Amino acid sequence: MNHKKAVIGLLAHVDAGKTTLAEQILYAAGEIRSLGRVDHRDTFLDTDTQERERGITIFSKQARFCRKGMEAMLLDTPGHVDFSAEMERTLQVLDCAVLIINGADGVQSHTLTLWKLLERYRVPVFLFINKMDQPGTDADALLSEVQKALDGRCVSFACPIGERTDEFYENIAVCDEKLLENYLERLERKDGGKQQGQGRANEQPPVSDGEIAALIGGRKLFPCFFGSALYGNGVEDLLDALLSYAPAPKYGEAFGARVFKITRDEQGNRLTHIKVTGGSLRVKQTIATAADKAAEADGLQTDGTVKPNRAGGADERVEKIDQIRQYSGEKYAAVQEVTAGDICALLGPEHTFCGQGLGVEKETVLPLLEPVMTYRVNPPEGCDIHSLYSKLCKLQEEEPMLHLVRQEQSGEIHVRLMGEVQIEILRKLIQERFDLEVDFDEGSVLYQETIADVAEGVGHFEPLRHYAEVHLILEPGERGSGLSFRSCLSEDELDRNWQRLILTHLEEKTHLGVLTGSPITDMQITLAAGRSHLKHTEGGDFRQATYRALRQGLCRAESILLEPVYEFRMELPASLVGRAMADIQAMSGRFDAPETVGEEAHLTGTVPVSEFGGYHTKLLAYSGGKGRLFTSLKGYEPCHNAGEVIEQIGYEAEHDMENPCGSVFCAHGAGFVVEWDRVEEYMHLEPALKAGWKLSDGRVYGADEESDQNGQSGKGGRDGENGTGDFAARYAKRSAAGESGIDFIGQDEIEEIFARTYGTKEPKKQGWARTIRAKTAEPAEVTYRGSQTKQEDYLLVDGYNIIFAWEELSVLAKTDLNAARGRLMDILCNYQAFRKMHLILVFDAYRVKGNPGSVEHYHNIDVVYTKEAETADQYIEKVTHEMSRKNNRVRVATSDGLEQIIILGAGATRVSARELLEEVRAAEKEMRENYIG
Repeated sequence: MNHKKAVIGLLAHVDAGKTTLAEQILYAAGEIRSLGRVDHRDTFLDTDTQERERGITIFSKQARFCRKGMEAMLLDTPGHVDFSAEMERTLQVLDCAVLIINGADGVQSHTLTLWKLLERYRVPVFLFINKMDQPGTDADALLSEVQKALDGRCVSFACPIGERTDEFYENIAVCDEKLLENYLERLERKDGGKQQGQGRANEQPPVSDGEIAALIGGRKLFPCFFGSALYGNGVEDLLDALLSYAPAPKYGEAFGARVFKITRDEQGNRLTHIKVTGGSLRVKQTIATAADKAAEADGLQTDGTVKPNRAGGADERVEKIDQIRQYSGEKYAAVQEVTAGDICALLGPEHTFCGQGLGVEKETVLPLLEPVMTYRVNPPEGCDIHSLYSKLCKLQEEEPMLHLVRQEQSGEIHVRLMGEVQIEILRKLIQERFDLEVDFDEGSVLYQETIADVAEGVGHFEPLRHYAEVHLILEPGERGSGLSFRSCLSEDELDRNWQRLILTHLEEKTHLGVLTGSPITDMQITLAAGRSHLKHTEGGDFRQATYRALRQGLCRAESILLEPVYEFRMELPASLVGRAMADIQAMSGRFDAPETVGEEAHLTGTVPVSEFGGYHTKLLAYSGGKGRLFTSLKGYEPCHNAGEVIEQIGYEAEHDMENPCGSVFCAHGAGFVVEWDRVEEYMHLEPALKAGWKLSDGRVYGADEESDQNGQSGKGGRDGENGTGDFAARYAKRSAAGESGIDFIGQDEIEEIFARTYGTKEPKKQGWARTIRAKTAEPAEVTYRGSQTKQEDYLLVDGYNIIFAWEELSVLAKTDLNAARGRLMDILCNYQAFRKMHLILVFDAYRVKGNPGSVEHYHNIDVVYTKEAETADQYIEKVTHEMSRKNNRVRVATSDGLEQIIILGAGATRVSARELLEEVRAAEKEMRENYIG
């Protein structure tokens, strides 16, 4: 009988049915006698009081089961976004994962985040499409959505093994080029055998189970199963597939393990949860529990014994295993030995941490997901702040992402958290563990800083009888790349041990930027020069010189403030999509063109975290509970209001005594401080950053001429001294040069479009920089009598809003949006011909990168396509304001409630989509009666 071990993780978006599926798996395997339910608060794995009260998984749990020779450990992970860090730590020890997708909701934003994490950790994936018992679910449509959103190699395994068709095997074969060739050869042999009259009794499938398992293990194939966890449908098929295809890793003989979790039992004993990845581990055995980080940075091997570091101390501790526990739910069994592939908890070690490798597993795995909000802890009255900090440090062991910070000057404690739900959980956890009722202030965003250009930083530390000088080259990195360190310095110039020490000091702490004192990121930092003294240099000297060199380089460089941004997906009634887009733009967000699905519109994009707080409640309010919002952290981007944030924080880098920017020099037997902007006048080594210096990306510093963002010379204007000229010629010139044209269009060029289209009466005035003026031909002279003025009628139509609102066009748009747009243009041409007004039809074209905006004359109406990052709402508001100022009668046709309010404020008359449709029908009827009939 086939016997193998497998660690299987369950992952899902919250409320997808993950814990219910875990119940069904354990019940089918015979590990539990009755099925629990989340709503009944009696599930096997959700054992914590808060989990049962809230109906969500907060802490990852494990359960052991055996089935047909397979010994499996099932890990149930949190699905709520606030506890994503707990989920990510579990991914480090999985052999495969089951990703559950809610069949009623499809692929959500957090599902995409889970998929990216599974790809990062190279975890093979089985997909279970749950809740297929609900009305309206369609397996084919869901499979198509999964293939489009996740991976085209997601293949349905819904058919039983004995009923698999050639089409099924063909879908698998196309996932791998070599397998496809073998598959076609087997089909040819099979067809040849049929022609010769051979039987089919012993016929082998064109793709074997071993080949399928190899594809799944190599993440080239992702089996999809459909069912209902609540009723057990499809669970047996999933279990059989896990038995047949789950990867069976090969482990080495030497001991290795990975720490993925730290907890405490009911008696307060510290437990280290590990997966054994090689050899075996016995009770009373000793292990090295704190790695020599400096040795790791240098790529040195350690042998599990205490090793001195370069400063002469010992970073590794040898600790004894007092007990080995194998948990299943709340209960555990104490065992004497565990072997490779086992999950267990160790009692005894006190210096382990999440992500740590033990034995031959030396590399520490750092998480990808990090909190983006920080909160100040408000202790109860009379509570000792130092005692509270010590207690919270115990919680930080279990949840490293808390990242406790104690500010000595203010006596405050700050923690980092994912969101509001995690705050409530932490508050109750502190109360249960330590009998303290703490509160948290309103959270603030965690900013980061990076640089825009290359700079050299110099740090010199030379008080009496000390000496060290360090030169660092700072280069901007790709967004999201973090910090990386290297040395290009010869050992003839600086000994290898000092170079290693400098790199260690760069890695050992969180370095702060000079704009707001936020952590720095996305940089390549290179040790370019350094000097020591044979007699006077000590290890601490290079620490001071390294820190000061980095800070001085940041002062010299052009710094950029970064802020966290969310990816969002909004589902709401189509009539409200204009309101949603206006809100997102008001929050400095970006979005793609809305997609119409039935009577709903789906809007996706990005928005700053600082602006998005509480919007979910606002969406529910104005949509009457019909709107849904899904968010996930995308990463960091340049801050949209950097100046305001910098001024509000008020950080002064030169006055930060804990992170000095200047250097210390020595003269006449005494040390003195030199400010950062004068260090070059005193430093002993020559500057390292000169023309000809080779940067980390292969470019040569000083070899490229400076140019502006349009690829033009930075001197003078773009086409002359004033930067004016024919924008079409400039665009053609850039297109011929192979440039994208992004951001090349300026306000003067936009006004040039409208001046040429509508004509102009007055010279261009200085005013609202982004106003686009739609002007008509120059009016004839008018003799004024009393208060009489010449007025003209304008009708501005929000094109996509009308398309979504009119049933005829909405149905047409589902199959062909261009056809619906053309049909609307024809209808409005007839309407204009009969009513005789200036009709301007406006369509959003903001999603087209570098789009300059355009105006078309379509028969007797003007069709406007807005520029990049400008919606029809914004354009209509500006033109309405301009036309009303000139005493023209302006009407605006839209069904967007927010836009209607703005229009009234601008002095225009609003027309709903329904009212416009009635006017159009009345005009068509009158034309037929008077002119056609």
